[in-house]
Amino acid sequence: MRRARRDAYDVLVARTPTHAHLRDRIAAVVVFTLVLDAVGTVLAMVFEHRARGSEIRNLGEAWFWTTTQLLTVSSSLKNPLTPEARVLDVVLEAYAIGVVATLAGAFGAFFHRRGRERDAEDPATAAG
Repeated sequence: MRRARRDAYDVLVARTPTHAHLRDRIAAVVVFTLVLDAVGTVLAMVFEHRARGSEIRNLGEAWFWTTTQLLTVSSSLKNPLTPEARVLDVVLEAYAIGVVATLAGAFGAFFHRRGRERDAEDPATAAG
């Protein structure tokens, strides 16, 4: 557990270029996702708030729906009714799946690079 905390701290302070690379990727995904969440909230509200039968009637409900789509957990709200909101729904879901794959790749690359760096730091472990 101590090593995991240290590794997380090393990423936060970018102890090596490998740590910096992972930190920068995570930060970019977080910032872009927050921006997309805000834009998606406004668009969902614009597209759905007047649609007959829509459960998105205010910004809170639009934010809840958009955020749950980005988290890939869906929501208790009905699917969007307007064609524009349905396109937005597909874009949000595709983005969310892409983020999961991107982060999985970033972490995989990080662990691979850190393993090579550790091997280079301690040649005895690389041989055995």
